[in-house]
Amino acid sequence: MNRALATIFSTVVLSAIGIGLTMPIIPQLMRDVGHTSELGWRFGAFTGLYALMQFIFSPILGVLSDRYGRRPILLLSLAGAVVDYLFMAIAPSLSLLFVGRAIAGITGASMAVTSAYIADVTPEDQRSRRYGQLGACFGIGFIIGPIIGGLLGAYWVRAPFLAAAAMNALNLLLTLWLVKESHTRQDNTAPAERISFNPLSNLRWAASFKALLPLIGAYVVLVLVGEIGGTIWVLYGEDKFAWDSWTIGLSLAGFGAFHAVAQAFIAGPIAERWGERAALLIGMVSDGTAYVVLALASHGWIAFALMPLFCLGGIGAPALQSLVSGSVGPDQQGKLQGVLASSASLASVIGPVGISTIYFASRGTFPGLVWLIGASLYLLCLPVLVRKPAPAAV
Repeated sequence: MNRALATIFSTVVLSAIGIGLTMPIIPQLMRDVGHTSELGWRFGAFTGLYALMQFIFSPILGVLSDRYGRRPILLLSLAGAVVDYLFMAIAPSLSLLFVGRAIAGITGASMAVTSAYIADVTPEDQRSRRYGQLGACFGIGFIIGPIIGGLLGAYWVRAPFLAAAAMNALNLLLTLWLVKESHTRQDNTAPAERISFNPLSNLRWAASFKALLPLIGAYVVLVLVGEIGGTIWVLYGEDKFAWDSWTIGLSLAGFGAFHAVAQAFIAGPIAERWGERAALLIGMVSDGTAYVVLALASHGWIAFALMPLFCLGGIGAPALQSLVSGSVGPDQQGKLQGVLASSASLASVIGPVGISTIYFASRGTFPGLVWLIGASLYLLCLPVLVRKPAPAAV
């Protein structure tokens, strides 16, 4: 792995740690500054605001990186994150916390630029490997961050935000010193593309590529299916297996560890040996099988036994992202990755609402229903698997 990729992966780990640092303490901070013990709809709105900002701004940052380069947009985003975490550390009211959360969503949209950077510096046949490693780096950060954040938050409720600001400041310095520009506009005579603040216009742009729309649709399906675990894993463990908090924490840590290993060391070799569509198929079959077994399981140990199968399912997303990146040329990678990130954010806003509604409606009779629905959603991706690969974009 070259220095550019190693540095980018390091910055992703640091960014994820910064995000994870604040996660355990956000509810308490909201209660403190709001002077209320009942957050009600405010917590849901606070969470959804982050995803909404990513939905709007991921394509915008992607287009800006196509026009001005990846490095300056990354630096701008990291600088904004430092300011945001400092702002949230001193915010005296709930309304100002919402302002800070909106800024956090905007700066967090830089993952689209990071993905475009990887596409710039990686040969097409190795992109599944690199996107898998990118996902693993993000997962490692989310394992480390909440642990540190929980410890700091026990000392002072605003300490995790100061630590996150310091983490992003370090990230900014690393990027400034070590990350070189990966993208130069190939056709300097072409007129500059007008930047649209309407995320739907960017989706319409993606729909203009005949081979691209089914791939993006499949990507949204993978995100939606992934949201099932994130939404109901804790509830399902409590309701079905009577798990206590220690068992739930152990299951989440184990899942994160297995997932990072699968994306870092398994996704790339499988895609390179058998192709990206085969890797996608293996991922969906593994994940879908785990969902079906978990829906019918009667003992909690089965969920732990399924973790390798669950995490082998994680190889599908990097393979699919690699397939998507090969559908457009290098001058549109930023915009494309922005559309992907925006689509994922939209699914992350809508998905949990539908998933939780189905779960609470069915848990009295068959709590595993939502897992079976998730497995069946993978059938919508079959047209992508049987479709003849389009020629690589130039």
